[in-house]
Amino acid sequence: MSIYKQYCNEIIDETGRLKKITLTYPDNFNFGYDVVDKIADETPDKRALVWCNVEGEEHIFSFADIKKYSNQMANVFRSAGIGHGDRVMLVLKRHYEYWFAAVALHKLGAVMIPATHMLTVSDFVYRIKSSGAKAIICTTQNEVPQKITAALKESGMTAKLWCVQQKTDGFENLTAAMKYASKELERIESSAADPMMLYFTSGTTGYPKGVIHEHTYPLAHIVTAKYWHQAEDNGLHFTVAETGWAKASWGKIYGQWLIGSAVMVYDFDNFEPKQLTAVINRYGVTSFCAPPTVYRYLVRKGIPDMPTLKHAATAGEMLAPEVFRKFTERTGLPLCEGYGQTETTLLMANFKGYDAVEGSMGTPSPFYNIELRGKNGQAVGIGEIGEVVIIPDESGKHPGVFTAYLNNEEQYDNVWRDGVYHTGDAAYMDENGRYWFHGRFDDIIKTGGFRVGPYEVENVLMEHPAVLECSVIGVPDPLRGQAIKAVIVLDAGYTPSTELELEIKNFCNQKLAEYKWIRRIEFTTEMPKTISEKIQKTVLRSQK
Repeated sequence: MSIYKQYCNEIIDETGRLKKITLTYPDNFNFGYDVVDKIADETPDKRALVWCNVEGEEHIFSFADIKKYSNQMANVFRSAGIGHGDRVMLVLKRHYEYWFAAVALHKLGAVMIPATHMLTVSDFVYRIKSSGAKAIICTTQNEVPQKITAALKESGMTAKLWCVQQKTDGFENLTAAMKYASKELERIESSAADPMMLYFTSGTTGYPKGVIHEHTYPLAHIVTAKYWHQAEDNGLHFTVAETGWAKASWGKIYGQWLIGSAVMVYDFDNFEPKQLTAVINRYGVTSFCAPPTVYRYLVRKGIPDMPTLKHAATAGEMLAPEVFRKFTERTGLPLCEGYGQTETTLLMANFKGYDAVEGSMGTPSPFYNIELRGKNGQAVGIGEIGEVVIIPDESGKHPGVFTAYLNNEEQYDNVWRDGVYHTGDAAYMDENGRYWFHGRFDDIIKTGGFRVGPYEVENVLMEHPAVLECSVIGVPDPLRGQAIKAVIVLDAGYTPSTELELEIKNFCNQKLAEYKWIRRIEFTTEMPKTISEKIQKTVLRSQK
């Protein structure tokens, strides 16, 4: 029996659909001891992590390995004075040491701060000063140690510094140090309500927000892994994400291990579709999740046979219907979209037991009580656009929903106004109970008295063969208030021209309602993006 069953009660109908799920856990629940170590004690050889890199290295770790190495790493941390409540930053890319460190920090009751290696010195300065990180563990690649050293100097802060695998001046080699540490670790008591994780959101406006999750957060990802990713006990799940982002927590550790699935990790820098599919086939990946960009490239570059793959999911941005259709035609697998935020776990998805519908967010997770509400705070009707909000239970909180914004109680109170959590995302529900993303409220275009979600237009744009990447924004227009403008990166073999602009406009506007017509087009070679590769519409709007 998968260990997740010890921590939840499920109600499933005859079609396999999840109708309701509630969590049951002890007050001292800790993922490190109660999941990783328990699986290791009961089935020590059970596969937990399959890791490879572009250089051809390979490591397969059992749960007994994860227990041992996390204990050793925890003992190294303890000897350096790291303990309950201390904040520790991990900048480990896709190195396997991330999984040892994450579990070790959970066992100590320390707060893990995942961060991407792509951060600049100023990015590190902000995160180090905001969090008061007591220690930083990093890769030696991509000049990360040099950037961290410069950030500490600029911020005037100090921190214990470790690197992994190789030696670097000013950093202790954690990989070497843990070899001499004890493999035993007596349980250190902590509370399920203690802070466990601090994520900095990418943010398209202002400074990134620090999002704090407690120790129940991993349990909330049972739905993510079992009913959206459809990972399997003794299967192998592959989510394409770097460990600095919340997507890694969604698809590379918690829910997957809870239901008994191993996780596939491919340590790479530059995305190459053929390499990803080669990894899927070499190791027999059974379930796969990647952002739409990956599927878009796969569709354009050609999809090989992937005989072991049983399920495919996507999230992070809207998926163009063209990509959905072509991937499904080639593989026989529908692409199951999902939706959530760094502040939450999975809120909606095309879940197990439901037919996946292209472009739809699917249905709300039975784990959450979700409504669409208008500006008056009342629920909206079918087909009407409203904000996605979470209504908590009588306790006023909900496992899986963040517990605080770092150093910003006012902002936290604002998103929790009126007793519900406001996502800031707009959507509508159709007559079949399926939800459709409309856009962020600050991205919605008001043109000629109509409200247009940019993703509606972007989906059509992506069907044109010349469009590699696009973003749709509203720009001032004396006639309409705002006009719809498309900013486009062209695919290889295409060059900007008045003729191509007209061709793209005609192609799209024939497929769009008149009030959604594209009025202006700008060609660019590169989109302004956040560090997590989200297009910054605010920057596009500010450009003349």
